[in-house]
Amino acid sequence: MSTGYKTFFFAAAVYDIVLGVAFFLLYDPLFSALGIALPNNTSYIHLTAAFVFVQGVGYWFVFQDPDGNRGIVKVGIIYKLAFSGLAAYYWAIGQLLHPVFGVFGLLDLLFLIGFVMFLQGRRSPQPA
Repeated sequence: MSTGYKTFFFAAAVYDIVLGVAFFLLYDPLFSALGIALPNNTSYIHLTAAFVFVQGVGYWFVFQDPDGNRGIVKVGIIYKLAFSGLAAYYWAIGQLLHPVFGVFGLLDLLFLIGFVMFLQGRRSPQPA
């Protein structure tokens, strides 16, 4: 495993863990700072934030054992494709909640590209 990919998956893990924790615990000041009205039920925010946090934990597992956790990378590709695609769609139709979510979508697109590059450049683990 190259150090570059280890650093990359470490960054992916920290990015999603920090975003998940921040939006779970600090959603009120974050939304206020962004000028976004809170939904009538904060479960929308908590459910999404928890999912982002769990994705980050998955990338932490990949950081620890890239070859043993290739399936998590495949799920990550689907997740990053869904988020970046939806962010682009809502930005294009002028209904994105706030431009910061477009930035998150762009960052997820970059992670998506890195995940694909990792899978294409890695051979399947050989049995011991």
